[in-house]
Order: sequence, then structure tokens, then C-alpha cells
Amino acid sequence: MKIVFKEEQKFTQWWLWLILIGIGVLPIIGIYKQLIIEEKFGDSPMSDLELIIFSIFIFGLIALFWFMRLKTNIDQNEIRMRFFPLVKKQVKWKDVKSVEVVNYGFVGGWGIRLGTKYGTVYNTKGNRGLAIELLNGKKLLIGTQKETELKEILEKIR
Repeated sequence: MKIVFKEEQKFTQWWLWLILIGIGVLPIIGIYKQLIIEEKFGDSPMSDLELIIFSIFIFGLIALFWFMRLKTNIDQNEIRMRFFPLVKKQVKWKDVKSVEVVNYGFVGGWGIRLGTKYGTVYNTKGNRGLAIELLNGKKLLIGTQKETELKEILEKIR
């Protein structure tokens, strides 16, 4: 099975990383003030344990965005999508009713969006994607930054 289309995307929006880094600074300041120089952080400080749990949560969230990848592989037999580390899907061409590259507009943000007119949407940025409707009526959309290349590949396969 020769892969005819391959794409890997990640969250690269500068403003998103500015927000995440800004949020990540708070636990660093809190840990420094409260645990290192032993001065309470804020008017109503968390306990040391709560501060550590909060810090682990924030750094875990930042790490999730850092490692998250949307990978799409298409060959003659199937469409494979992996939104690492959350979701992995395979769709056989024989199960596909229709497929097309669409401008899906704004679906409430990026990541995984449920309950849209395209079914479940998996995207990292932009507003273009591969809309797939299955024979069983289920729908999904995989975001793409390679709209032209994807259209050309679909014409060859379908």
C-alpha cells in the first residue's frame, strides 16, 4: 500500500503559544514565591499541595499542545488519521459514501469539535478539510493545509 498523500500538522499559532506561556508563568511564580522563598503567593493562597497539583495540570496542558499532532495518510485502500495522543481512525474506501475537500468555516475553534454539520471535526488551524461521509451515515472532517494536493489525490483515487 503506497501512501499517496501524507500530511502532519501541529498547533503553530503564535497567539496560542503566547497564551499558554503566559498561563505557564503563573505556577512558576507561585512555586518560587511560596515554596522557595516561603512567602505566600496572592491574597488567598493555595496550599503547597494544591499549588503543586495546579502546576502539574498547567504544565501537562502545555505539554499536550506541544506534542499534539494531526497526521493524515491516504492510500488506495484507506484514509488513516491520527490526532496524537487522543484519537486514531481508519476509514476504508469501500465504507465511504462521499468525500470532498471543503471550506468548513469556523466550527467553534480548533482541536476536536463534536456535533458540527460535518460530524466530528479534527483540526489544528485554518478552515479547509477533508469532509467524509460514510455509508452508515456517520460524518467526520480532517483539517488540511494542503488543499490543492489533496484534491488532486482524491481525483486519482476516486
